[in-house]
Amino acid sequence: MPEVEVGAGPIDYGDSGGEGRPLVFIGGLPHDESLWDGVVAELSPQFRCLTPVLPLGAQRKPLRPDADLSLPGLSRIVTEFLERLGLVDAVVCFNDWGGAQTMVSHGGVDRVGAFVLVSCETDRNYPPGVAGQIAALSGFMPGGFGVMRFALSSPMLRRMPFTYGRMSKRGVPDELMRRWLQPLKRPEIRRDTRRYVRDVRRGKREIRAATPKLRSFERPVLVVWDEEGTMMPNAEGRRLAESFPNSTYVELPDCYTLIPIDQPQALAREIRQFAAQ
Repeated sequence: MPEVEVGAGPIDYGDSGGEGRPLVFIGGLPHDESLWDGVVAELSPQFRCLTPVLPLGAQRKPLRPDADLSLPGLSRIVTEFLERLGLVDAVVCFNDWGGAQTMVSHGGVDRVGAFVLVSCETDRNYPPGVAGQIAALSGFMPGGFGVMRFALSSPMLRRMPFTYGRMSKRGVPDELMRRWLQPLKRPEIRRDTRRYVRDVRRGKREIRAATPKLRSFERPVLVVWDEEGTMMPNAEGRRLAESFPNSTYVELPDCYTLIPIDQPQALAREIRQFAAQ
């Protein structure tokens, strides 16, 4: 994979290439670029699709020991990614992770033409649901990431509502989950991921402070929510859309939080119509 050097260190990313409008896809913990494979397959003939891998557990390369990996720090990585690649009028798409809010509040949106927010964290749901809170606690517990790897590696345990049972209605395939969890076997990757999850209290304050500032982002925003899931409540999706002055809210059926896994074609259709405007 190609990589780009930002202030925090090296960031791997997928790049479909092409001359189309850039679409930048970002997942949560512990996802890598493969979260978006089904969506990218639908959109790459028309758009340039880029999938940076943030230090949320599935990154293959460690970042600098002094890197700021707080919620605003990770948002800054996204901003720097856009700058380093010279992207303009980019459509930045988030699923699960709520970095868009702090991108706006910290003035990191000069190269953003639009946002697509797909069943993601909000100020009243950070970290999201029971599973998100357990994931955050794993960074404080001795051997916590090992326990998380064990639980998510077991198909039976992965279906439990407090692990991934409310993340994907169809279920994350074993091979894909193994790929996401493999980097967490390395101490330097656990170190980076731990720095983010241990900053959850400050992150909660940051995302709450950021939400009123979303009114300043006047460019288009598409909020796509899962109709049936409970980890990201529908009321939070509607409220997030209402926080922006120029937004559209859509709910998709037959899916949970990981809409790129459960309904990639339907999600790609919504993004295509939105980004082509």
